[in-house]
Amino acid sequence: MDLDKTIGEYHRALDEFSRGDPAPVKVLYSHRDDATLANPFVGPPARGWAKAAEAMDYASSRFRDGEATEYKTISKIEGGELAILLEIEEWKARVGERSEISPFTLRATTVFRSEDGAWKIVHRHADPISTPDSSGPLRAS
Repeated sequence: MDLDKTIGEYHRALDEFSRGDPAPVKVLYSHRDDATLANPFVGPPARGWAKAAEAMDYASSRFRDGEATEYKTISKIEGGELAILLEIEEWKARVGERSEISPFTLRATTVFRSEDGAWKIVHRHADPISTPDSSGPLRAS
């Protein structure tokens, strides 16, 4: 069970997702009832495989002609049965009804769990908040 190999597969799957195909990500996702997904398209987090799969179908349907171009790992923690990955993801795609391909940045936290000898995604939270609030303590310098 190689976490780095799984993360590579995950990145390739996200690239497919950016073109409207959720299937490769769904293969890597846990099919258990405690799987969760939070992203800007689905509102409250989806809980359970069926709801997460439905949310992935909807979110991927919002992307066309996309490409996930870069992943900057902020933190990767692997311990026992769980691993946590925090990344900044660079994407470009036609989003929603837009005709132009637009670049966008996501901050994403992904939790992997060991299931039957393989790493599976048990949680993903992605959002477009990637710049600090200018009034906050971590403002850009």
